[in-house]
Amino acid sequence: MSTSPDPAHDAAAPPEVIAYYGRYPEESRLESGPFRLEFERSKEILLRVLPKPPARILDVGGAAGAYSQFLADLGYEVHLVDLSPRLVEEARRRNAKRARPVESFTAADARRLPQGDAWASAVLVMGPLYHLPGAEDRLAALREAFRVLAAPGIVVAAAISRYASALDGMARKLSLDPQFASIRDRDLADGQHRNETGNENYFTTAYFHRPEDLRQELETAGFRDVSILGVEGPGWMVPDFDLRWEDDAMRNDLLDVARRLESEPSILGMSAHLLGIGRKAR
Repeated sequence: MSTSPDPAHDAAAPPEVIAYYGRYPEESRLESGPFRLEFERSKEILLRVLPKPPARILDVGGAAGAYSQFLADLGYEVHLVDLSPRLVEEARRRNAKRARPVESFTAADARRLPQGDAWASAVLVMGPLYHLPGAEDRLAALREAFRVLAAPGIVVAAAISRYASALDGMARKLSLDPQFASIRDRDLADGQHRNETGNENYFTTAYFHRPEDLRQELETAGFRDVSILGVEGPGWMVPDFDLRWEDDAMRNDLLDVARRLESEPSILGMSAHLLGIGRKAR
């Protein structure tokens, strides 16, 4: 974990994060561009590690329900929690006419979950960790996941790679903007992503993990048998991504390379997203 000074612990989420998701169409993000690779690979990994349906799954930071709906369709009992009231309402709206609905929707903070102890067979933490810039807050969210998880149970926690801005900036030529280059340089130095430019293409307040940071945080929260996987591999950076994704052979190549590199330590950080998987022992 970084030894740089930790931001002050704050009981509230950064207001700019809440405002960002009040505007940004997160509900459609996974349907476009390289985010489709993130979605497909994340679903693959979830199906590999989750218990069989109809296990109870808590989707913390579930946004508009992309993963919740996917798992509910497979027969899981899924409950969604997200900090953004707008996204919770959008998830509820999308769920209304589904044959296999998500069971519940709650606007709540990942650090203070309303669910009881040992309540779920698996907990997904697919967004909160990268919007909690303080290590104390990230640990609080992971300890809450540990608390509500029955033993034996599994957690799947998502993080953004420390190197995502540098790689994305190079691929999309964003680094030619000195303001973006300054954001990128801080990301590389301490993982603290701050965007004061007003350009929403440069994201919002976040913390970007190194693979070893994510492992240490999960282990500190009490999880065992922790593994860290790279989600996309290098495929998210190719300039003709959309063209490749629409071609069956080239799409399969993107997926195959990501699978083969997912646990290679020397290249983990090249993925834009990391998944940390841990278990709660009996």
